[in-house]
Amino acid sequence: DVPKVSDSRGDSDGPRRGSLCDRHCAAINNVQGDLGDLGCHLHRPRVPLAMSTPSCYQQHSEEVCESCVVKTTLTAENAVEANKLSNNYKFGFKKWKSHVTARPWEDRSEIVKELYSDLNVIRGSGGSTLTCGNVLYLLLFGWWLSLLYVLVAAVMFVTVVGAPYGRLCWDLAGYFLWPFGKVIQKVEVPKSYQAGAGESSALLGGPTPRRWHPQCWAGTGYWHCASTAVWLCLGYPVLAVAHGLVCVTAWLLIVLIPVAKLSARTASRVLLLPPEQVLIQRLKMTEVPLEGEVILCCYRAANPYYYKYAVDGINVFAVNLLPLVLVTLVLGYADSPNHLTGSAIKFTLALLSIMPLSYYIGMAIASISAQSNFAVGAVVNATFGSITELTFYITALIKGSREGNRCYAEVVKSALTGTLVGCVLFVPGLCMVIGGIRHQEQRFNSRSAGVSSALLFLSVGGVFAPTLFSKVYGKLVCGECHNVTQNPLGHYLCHNCHFDLMDNNGTLYYSHVQPLVYTVSILLPAAYLIGLFFTLKTHTHIYDIHVSDCHMPGHHHSAVVHWSRWRALVILLLSTLCMSACADLATEHISPILTNSTISQYFIGVTVLAMVPELPEIVNGIQFALQNNLSLSIEIGNCIAVQVCMLQIPILVLFTIFYPTNFTLVFSDLHVYASMFSVVLMNYIFMDGKCDYFQGTVLVMVYFILLAVYFFAPSPSGC
Repeated sequence: DVPKVSDSRGDSDGPRRGSLCDRHCAAINNVQGDLGDLGCHLHRPRVPLAMSTPSCYQQHSEEVCESCVVKTTLTAENAVEANKLSNNYKFGFKKWKSHVTARPWEDRSEIVKELYSDLNVIRGSGGSTLTCGNVLYLLLFGWWLSLLYVLVAAVMFVTVVGAPYGRLCWDLAGYFLWPFGKVIQKVEVPKSYQAGAGESSALLGGPTPRRWHPQCWAGTGYWHCASTAVWLCLGYPVLAVAHGLVCVTAWLLIVLIPVAKLSARTASRVLLLPPEQVLIQRLKMTEVPLEGEVILCCYRAANPYYYKYAVDGINVFAVNLLPLVLVTLVLGYADSPNHLTGSAIKFTLALLSIMPLSYYIGMAIASISAQSNFAVGAVVNATFGSITELTFYITALIKGSREGNRCYAEVVKSALTGTLVGCVLFVPGLCMVIGGIRHQEQRFNSRSAGVSSALLFLSVGGVFAPTLFSKVYGKLVCGECHNVTQNPLGHYLCHNCHFDLMDNNGTLYYSHVQPLVYTVSILLPAAYLIGLFFTLKTHTHIYDIHVSDCHMPGHHHSAVVHWSRWRALVILLLSTLCMSACADLATEHISPILTNSTISQYFIGVTVLAMVPELPEIVNGIQFALQNNLSLSIEIGNCIAVQVCMLQIPILVLFTIFYPTNFTLVFSDLHVYASMFSVVLMNYIFMDGKCDYFQGTVLVMVYFILLAVYFFAPSPSGC
């Protein structure tokens, strides 16, 4: 008999399963590859699966299957990342952001190392330089940049004293027309060298370029030379601006970041060197290793893997979208009368600015949570976890209350319903489809998903209880009715019918519906806290979280955090402030869209306003699905949906107590049916704890069918 593995957490969770089941689950985790490197658990040793006999498998088959379904493994490179994953996962909030610590260089793949390498490495065989990316560089930048260097060279030759820089620009014109497979070196010119005939050098493969003036080569004499002054006044500014334009454009295109690095180093280094120290030559495979410092050596202008590139832990997409936030704020508040742009453009910019701000808020929350204990992480998540959505909803309700327009409240209800339906159907469905294409069948923690599903049922029932109550006891009021049969006792065709809750001076609403709304708003957060206590304290074995350390033996690295706690706190507060400003601009300029658009306000709310702020979370869910960790992908959608019902809606109800608005917790029939059907379908799909791309396709298709229903639905009354 194989001895059982003891549990390091004590006996509070009951007896542990035998080592046979642990080995089988470890083997399954090895095959599935949870979150990166495979099967290197801290809590359980990895034992080969072949050590157990077939008869033993048959005896414990049911035990093995049950245990494997309820196991969730999280992989972390260090204690800080483990703390972030454990805190965020256990607390149930949605901000699953990228690494908050710098990953050791030796642990990264060769593809990632190439992204961060400087353009000064000479490879033995770079291959053919005739690639699509290099041709794209020639068409976008190469031809006009080379022509500009020729013009600057002509100007330098005209000045006579700038002739050395003219020869340098002439050489650089040929280099930037096609820089691939060429090298720019910094060579040291001996002081005894005279401006006579060129010397032959085996290193340079030919005569040394004659760009040197003896009187300008001594200590700081270079910067006092007449040719240098002419160059800094006439030649360098033009080329620096051109390279700056190339750098910004290539950086925004992301895949052309090598071109941005090339231009940045040219403007900051090459063009500021004495011309006699700059050597340009074409590399040959038969050349001996070059002596001297290599400044530039580029083989490829484009790399499709630059979507993984990060600056100080921030993804390059979030970095590129940050200027959009500044443009939105300046344009929105400086051009209030809409002289430069219209409301539609400002609304679009404000909505797009929410995406990078949501990313920065998530990164700040993850950084603080990773460097703090569980209590601090829980408070930060509870305070700022839904700040993106709540900021927009509250500003929209305030604007609707000031204008006396009920349409804003209906748009907020549509956005809440759209977030719920999208996170229940679209997010897990899309993750299943993309993950199922790479992995034939994926398994997830069905018991933890069952807890989230139970919370969803409870939250949906509580949120829509006042709506169902109003349907039963409300008075049906119609705006216009016509007798179809011309008989007073016959059938009537009525339009614009709704249930009136304000009959008899609002007795039904104020005496019955409103107390029910307040009761539900108290019970839902209480149920959420009970769910947290259930998963964190009394039934932690349901989640059974294992933090894996996947470093090779002997490789122990101290965690280098990208953002300190104070820096993360400052970024969190600034991002929240900018988020409030962008939400204010979005609500300020949404009114013309709602009044002039032919599209239903329902559709605008459930699509644009609901799903755009959740795009970073959708990307995170897809990444987890590709890594065959569907449990986290499902948790992302479930956590957002639970937060909408159990936290965001009660907070909005609490806000209406202190600041009266048109928001009432009574939804339209379309919202009720769509939400309930979505939750029922999701629970049916998640029952067996495994899925494939077909089940994901079903969820996505049902979501698009509901979108079609919202698209063709008439606008709500009052809009």
